[in-house]
Amino acid sequence: MIHILLFCAMLFQEFTLAPQKPPINNDRVSVSEVTSPVSAQPLDAVVISFSGKAEFVPKGKTPKISGRSLIIDLKDHPVPPIENKSGYPLGFPRPGSKKLLENARVIVWDYTWKQGVATPMHFHDKDVVVWFLEDGDLSSTTPDGKTTVNHYTADTVRFNAGNRTHTETLVKGKERAIITELK
Repeated sequence: MIHILLFCAMLFQEFTLAPQKPPINNDRVSVSEVTSPVSAQPLDAVVISFSGKAEFVPKGKTPKISGRSLIIDLKDHPVPPIENKSGYPLGFPRPGSKKLLENARVIVWDYTWKQGVATPMHFHDKDVVVWFLEDGDLSSTTPDGKTTVNHYTADTVRFNAGNRTHTETLVKGKERAIITELK
């Protein structure tokens, strides 16, 4: 009898834990990782599967969730692209990138870095949500030569504001990411 009570108490505790906060929640987006079906989205959203598929889901529609996925709710706070005065090309498209989706709200890219191969120096004119899918260290170097190395593990999600110029080099491990540019 005690074992049954303990089991019931554990189940109750599991289902009454406070909901997890989204990893990113700002004035542009709210981002959540899901593994099972969800209800209709309160905002326009982008659903990205871990396998690399992207789907735009209009407000009020129910997304199709297939395995591990990221839901990026797009808040009604558009920011126009920043004028590129850097003289460098835009961050995307870049050699080796694959466009998964483009519409009036977003452009979604799939990109895999190659170890030791620097991306061209580039300018980001849009805010982005980046979902890193592997473990790796990326070195970021600005035009003035300042270098920062960031370690990313699989499932790391980051929001990066636009108006940045840099080059990136994979210095350790592997790295692939789905990058969602916000229009």
